[in-house]
Amino acid sequence: MAPKQRQVRIEQRGGLEAIQALEKRSDEELEAETKYKAAAMAILGARASERFDAEAARGYFQRAIAAARPQERMQIRRMADASLALAERRAGDLKSAVERLGQTPPSGRQLFALRAMGLLVPPASAGILARMRGILLIIALIIVFIAVGLGLVELVSLPFGGVGLAPGILLGLFVVIAALAIAAAIGRRRRNRAQSAPAA
Repeated sequence: MAPKQRQVRIEQRGGLEAIQALEKRSDEELEAETKYKAAAMAILGARASERFDAEAARGYFQRAIAAARPQERMQIRRMADASLALAERRAGDLKSAVERLGQTPPSGRQLFALRAMGLLVPPASAGILARMRGILLIIALIIVFIAVGLGLVELVSLPFGGVGLAPGILLGLFVVIAALAIAAAIGRRRRNRAQSAPAA
């Protein structure tokens, strides 16, 4: 019985090493992979979930499970659960699915951002009411941002006599765009730093 268990562990380790090696390949190379087809399909499914394409991710994971050996299927199902929760913006399910994988769950800030995205841009599987709600929330958010930008412009220009409504709205829009661009640049820099930290 012991040799068989050792063989299973070796096969599982080989599958994990295959996933790590295949992660550097392009989507086309992964589609053409035949030796480690299950691992290649799982990676494609994870990439589709990062693009929030739940339908494509589900298809890739179905192909991965079909191509996997019996001892690999449970792990691939867990990967599929986590990836589909991300693609469908289900923050609570994502946290529990990542914990079942034995990985560090997303931070509270990341889960909040995912919930907000689920409200603003619901998945394709959501109903028409959810999509209409998302459009209305986006419009309301734009109005709030422009109002905040207008308020800042009016506050800064007050000692100089103030500005008119139309120029104030335009300048406020520029202020909001600049603030969002700076926030995006800072977030991207932090993400790149976090991704390069383990390698260092």
